[in-house]
Amino acid sequence: MPKLLIIAAAMLVSAPALAGDAAAGKEKSKVCAACHGENGVSQAPDFPKLAGQYDDYIVRALNDYKSGARKNPIMAAQVANLKREDIADLAAYYASQSALSTKH
Repeated sequence: MPKLLIIAAAMLVSAPALAGDAAAGKEKSKVCAACHGENGVSQAPDFPKLAGQYDDYIVRALNDYKSGARKNPIMAAQVANLKREDIADLAAYYASQSALSTKH
């Protein structure tokens, strides 16, 4: 039980540090729009819609592309130079968007 409390406390302490800035993420997302669409609503079936995804999912996916745990040469190149803050900002931005957005 003490281990669980320590892990929970560590997660609470680190969570605010990982919170991204959606406004900064919007600016950083411009390069993503070529494939994923403006506001993260892709019109192409080959590219997933990012709008409305949970921020922790986006963080995990981008980190997995960065580490090579998730394989995609295009995404690996896109995330190679992203910092932790960039990833958090992008995740916050896409999570704040409506998955049903019609803006392109």
